[in-house]
Amino acid sequence: MTPGARVAAAIEVLDAYLSGTPAEQALSGWTRGHRFAGSKDRAALRDHVFDALRRLRSSAALGGGQDGRATMIGLLRGQGIDPDSLFTGEGHAPARLSPAEYASLKDQANLTRGERLDCPDWLLARFDESLADQSDAVLDALRHRAPVFLRVNTARATREEVQALLAQDAISTTPHDLASTALLVNENPRKINGSRAFLDGLVELQDAASQAVIEALNVQPGMRVLDYCAGGGGKALALAALGADVVAHDIAPARMIDLPTRATRAGCDIKMVTTPELNTLGDFDLVLADAPCSGSGSWRRAPQGKWLLDAQRLSSLCQIQSEILTKLSELTHRKAGNTAEIAYATCSVLVEENHEQVAQFVLKHPSYDCVEERQFMPLDGGDGFYVARLRRK
Repeated sequence: MTPGARVAAAIEVLDAYLSGTPAEQALSGWTRGHRFAGSKDRAALRDHVFDALRRLRSSAALGGGQDGRATMIGLLRGQGIDPDSLFTGEGHAPARLSPAEYASLKDQANLTRGERLDCPDWLLARFDESLADQSDAVLDALRHRAPVFLRVNTARATREEVQALLAQDAISTTPHDLASTALLVNENPRKINGSRAFLDGLVELQDAASQAVIEALNVQPGMRVLDYCAGGGGKALALAALGADVVAHDIAPARMIDLPTRATRAGCDIKMVTTPELNTLGDFDLVLADAPCSGSGSWRRAPQGKWLLDAQRLSSLCQIQSEILTKLSELTHRKAGNTAEIAYATCSVLVEENHEQVAQFVLKHPSYDCVEERQFMPLDGGDGFYVARLRRK
């Protein structure tokens, strides 16, 4: 496919998304209907689509419209690319811009703050309240592609050993300061899943801030840990690599479908349990919940969440978070002594989902103290993550 044909394909996928089809489903549908597209074509198409989703509002403004064509015109302009170089009308490239389209284009200098930062207007005040003078910088960071990180399975190899092994597959990496297990991938990230290090369970794809959350928990070998909102199991695997006895749970068990395969590859044993089984499991030293949240710290990776979130949904998420914290207290209050802890985490940068949520919990449950809380920002290199440790008095 030519570069222009790839842009035309992105327009088609974006039109499907803007009509209500989830982005991944729209991409899969396009691929099924265009079997001739090679892996590089599919990768380029995906990059176009997700770049557009990260910058959907500014792209619509710069492109002078709300459909896929205007979005791609605006995206290219925002990236410093002349749309005329790709909208040529030749072969499978999109048609040239019309005089009416030229007239509708908005200049970068005329964008509103919300357009410039690709943020819904109602959320700007929430970011300002949460981040103060960092607000614009964080919102701008969320408009760019996320770096690719690996977590080294230190139960099986050192970070240096894994780096050398990855280099044999032409995957260049650099240690990252956010976590002692983190490697930043500099070259050939699409080779990771076929690499020896990945297939032998020496690495997992995991954001550096997510790894830092686990390191902040001070987990020791032999500790019994419940990962209450396990999802795909990334944090459960990281906990197991530290020598913890890990039990994984998710209210939607289907989210954990890949965890057994990942655990086998990593050489660890993680017990998966259903909600009715929770009260039969005995005591835990630590109960972790990476709670459902706005995802505002990880919109680089899942940009659709930015546009689907509204005030009502955010309020609902905060209520769910409060209920989860109460449930975690019920799962830890049976532990004898004063060592039982709750770890509450989100991939959010909004204070109402993080510090305020924990403050309200401690107020309602005076038998708990918040002994530590940390907020990681996209400006630190990884995603935005929050974690608090709550200990029974």
